[in-house]
Amino acid sequence: MDFGLSPQHEEIRRTVRTFAEREIMPVADEMERSGEFPHDLVRRAAELGLLGVPYPEEVGGTGLDSLAYAITIEELSRASGSMGIIVSAHTSLGCNPLYLAGTDEQKEHFLRPLASGARLGAYGLTEAEAGSDSRGTRTHARREGDEWILNGSKRFITNAGVAGVYIVTAVTDRDAESGHISAFIVEADAPGFSIGRMEEKMGLHASRTGELLFDDCRIPAANLLGAEGEGDRLFLKTLDGGRIGIGAMALGLAQAAYEAASAYAKERQQFGRPIASFQGVAFMIADMATQIDAARLLVYRAAWLKDQGQPYTTEAAMAKLFASEVARQVTNDAIQVHGGYGYITEYHVERYLRDAKLTEIGEGTSQIQRLVIARNLLGIRAM
Repeated sequence: MDFGLSPQHEEIRRTVRTFAEREIMPVADEMERSGEFPHDLVRRAAELGLLGVPYPEEVGGTGLDSLAYAITIEELSRASGSMGIIVSAHTSLGCNPLYLAGTDEQKEHFLRPLASGARLGAYGLTEAEAGSDSRGTRTHARREGDEWILNGSKRFITNAGVAGVYIVTAVTDRDAESGHISAFIVEADAPGFSIGRMEEKMGLHASRTGELLFDDCRIPAANLLGAEGEGDRLFLKTLDGGRIGIGAMALGLAQAAYEAASAYAKERQQFGRPIASFQGVAFMIADMATQIDAARLLVYRAAWLKDQGQPYTTEAAMAKLFASEVARQVTNDAIQVHGGYGYITEYHVERYLRDAKLTEIGEGTSQIQRLVIARNLLGIRAM
């Protein structure tokens, strides 16, 4: 058993960290204050091949693997949670359904520009009444000649309004027991498609989160992704991979908070000594490092299993669950180490906590992860 990264994986870490430290970190706070989407940084990330890391070169990707992708999201998130979630949502949710279920024509027309970074992708699953219960989907699609016509809406969609391609779920047969959820490819300029409300959020202010509206939205019949009625299976596979991305995002945020707390604890003097010399603070730092290492092993294991073609649903849920809760704890403790300074924006750590909270919600809440894990371990449908 080898816990060391390969030279290739070490190189991707160096490449992304250098980019993140030189180009993202100096502007991260201003990005969050202004709430402006970082178009230039996303373009630079695309030029480095960071928007298609786990996809083969023949479909426009970088030709690396899921572990390299996890490292990429971790390093981007260490600099900016917003950049981490923009790239994660694009790669895991915008690109992966096309890679899993797309025809050769769909991959050429849609996946290639996404994986190369020429276009940005997004995924429309969540609705006002369909969050954890995705079978509550109300957006519907009907076939009319050579077109599908979509009506409904999606909520809390990352990259809304900036993506060029959206993968969207809709019911195609309400009489079927499963609801017959299907997946569709919707381009941003499709007739009848528009962007609704943009959300004001607790954190991740430089990323876009908004509503997708479909009012007799017409798309070509060829934009059905996968078989009709197989959309639920596709989104479950998609979320498995997405949980690796969110777990990696949590890792990056936790790592940034840990580094900030460690540095501050060695510099801050109280009672004539660095506060790191006090056991109460030193033990908090030790716990942070231990928890982050454990989370990293879980995230990397899930990515490795995916790369090996082995089942990884349970492991991805475990990784996302544990890493997200570690991120919340570590970022909170980092504020405590900073004391009053941790509560003000100058020291960054309050931003890490606000950003980290999303990792316990996106791609399935912590409660849903526990359901997934329990069902797979026990073979019983827990509710």
